[in-house]
Amino acid sequence: MSNEIVFRLFTVLLLTAALSMSASFRHRAEKQGGQMTSAEGQGLVVVLRLLGLVVMLPLLGYLANPQWVAWARLPLPTWARWLAAGVGLALLPVFYWILSTIGTNISPTQATRQDHQLITHGPYRCVRHPLYTAGILFVVALAVLTALWWVGVAFALPLVILVFRTRREEALLIEHFGDAYRAYMKRTGRFLPRLRPAR
Repeated sequence: MSNEIVFRLFTVLLLTAALSMSASFRHRAEKQGGQMTSAEGQGLVVVLRLLGLVVMLPLLGYLANPQWVAWARLPLPTWARWLAAGVGLALLPVFYWILSTIGTNISPTQATRQDHQLITHGPYRCVRHPLYTAGILFVVALAVLTALWWVGVAFALPLVILVFRTRREEALLIEHFGDAYRAYMKRTGRFLPRLRPAR
């Protein structure tokens, strides 16, 4: 069996596991998490999903036949692609940890749910948006694993949108939780842990 076939199988495994996990937790949140407090951000969700499709199409082409996306391939060393496969696999339990910690609070938009709770334990103890951080690492791992420069480049715009969206998301969380969220912001980093608490 060639390395390329193995890399394609790893890609299928990683995508299937991550998307299934996300869909399962999001479905449970829709059923048990209460109504959204507003419809704000629905249009942005549509835009992000369309951009996600732009990222995914060459990836699906790679899975069907790598020659179809030869224009988007990089000549990466095999060891780097194996390392990316390992990183992708290591991120799967991290995703589960993050999703099980946030539980029914997860939502497709930046709006909060009626029964929203402030989560400050688990991966949220040091980072306010660990799901975004893990997602970025996962996309980088997929880009290297598949040797598709397109995955990394095409993901740049959705990433910028998500980074800017977190500002509005945090403003809404301040409205919902007040000083408790302000204090949480002072001791945690947005995407990476703080080296020292903010003053």
